[in-house]
Amino acid sequence: MYYNSIVDTIGNTPLVRLNKVNLGVKGTILAKVEYFNPGNSMKDRMALAMIEDAEASGVLKPGGTIVEGTSGNTGMGLALVAIAKGYRCVFTLSDKQSQEKIDILRAVGAEVIVCPTNVSPEDPRSYYSVAKKINRETPNSFYPNQYDNLSNTKAHYQTTGPEIWQQTEGRITHLAAGVGTGGSMCGTAKYLKEQNPKVISVGIDTYGSVFKKYKETGEFDEKEVYPYLTEGIGEDILPKNVDFDLIDTFVKVTDKDGAIMTRKLAREEGLFVGWSCGSAVFGALEYARTHLSEDDVMVIIMPDHGTRYLGKIYNDNWMKDHGYVESNNFANARDIIQSRTDNGNLLTVEIHQTVGEAIQLLHSRSISQLPVTDKNEFVGSLTDSKILRQLIENPELKDKEVSEVMDPPFQFVAMDNTLDVLSSLINKNNNALLVRDNNDRVHIITQHDLLMAVTR
Repeated sequence: MYYNSIVDTIGNTPLVRLNKVNLGVKGTILAKVEYFNPGNSMKDRMALAMIEDAEASGVLKPGGTIVEGTSGNTGMGLALVAIAKGYRCVFTLSDKQSQEKIDILRAVGAEVIVCPTNVSPEDPRSYYSVAKKINRETPNSFYPNQYDNLSNTKAHYQTTGPEIWQQTEGRITHLAAGVGTGGSMCGTAKYLKEQNPKVISVGIDTYGSVFKKYKETGEFDEKEVYPYLTEGIGEDILPKNVDFDLIDTFVKVTDKDGAIMTRKLAREEGLFVGWSCGSAVFGALEYARTHLSEDDVMVIIMPDHGTRYLGKIYNDNWMKDHGYVESNNFANARDIIQSRTDNGNLLTVEIHQTVGEAIQLLHSRSISQLPVTDKNEFVGSLTDSKILRQLIENPELKDKEVSEVMDPPFQFVAMDNTLDVLSSLINKNNNALLVRDNNDRVHIITQHDLLMAVTR
């Protein structure tokens, strides 16, 4: 027996029981190991579906170009399908993606354009916007848009769900998966819930993503959005493939917990998987410890392979540099906040106060910067050196409202963001950072705080 092309080998990946990382957890925990797909990830499934559906509808014609924004794995799946079917590929990625992902895509003939991570989705520099622009300007091109293309969900409804149901002989009680585009979780959950409405779906989210709060409150809270390092899960948008009615609950996982669990899976289970796999397992086990019984069967979808992360979480120096292997007493934002003797209310200035009042506040507290608020919203920032330059040019600004001289608000970051990440985010355009703790209190982190942290 032989296959006509590499894409015919997509699917029918194995279920593997976890035996060590889940010690003390009741029930049977199974991993759906998707790196057995030819592109080493579950994204092969939806890549094939999106292309075949586009061909069937006439949107994608022979000799066309596939243009997509991807975190790497979707691009690999699309590239394999393109090779088999004779298409050209152009992919945009954010600069937080691993170099391995970029190199792999180029190795299979794709053109890769790297875009900045820390910009809004609507920013013309974002990898979403750049992909759309290339699509508009390239004749006979197709933009699959994995986030909103429902062929993504359909692929998992038609393949992943039925496979899991058959492999567990219908005994599955819980499904856990990371949620990024939403296709794998929602397509699989839809099929399984149709077979047994009692199946519970647990979505794994990351800090810096909007999903969990949106599920719980129905509110898209931009305060939830801040930089994180885990690739492939979480979003600062609401993709159409994320059907919140199909996801019963969310568990958030930090970058650090996901990275450490990923390495444990390699050492203790022999599963050389990617970062979001570790996040999925960590979050799933957190849920399982308090919700599963001996008779329950949980399946965790493992999206991709560890080769994508050799320069990151499988690199000891990278792990130490990011504080994931403790190398000092102040590894992240949480450590800085907890080390302070005075953690009172954050000092701010209201948008309608005068510049003179703000200067008095800066002087009386011997500080260099202030967040600007409009009621409870952070709408801007002030820095003493910038105010000084403006006052020298126009002394009358002293009596004007703060809104006339303020800069954009300081960026919010996660409590587990490490020192090197924090330092990379502080620059001449962003003089301080804000962080929200578990009690919803906001704290400020300055250059001085980082200097003190690295010298302790």
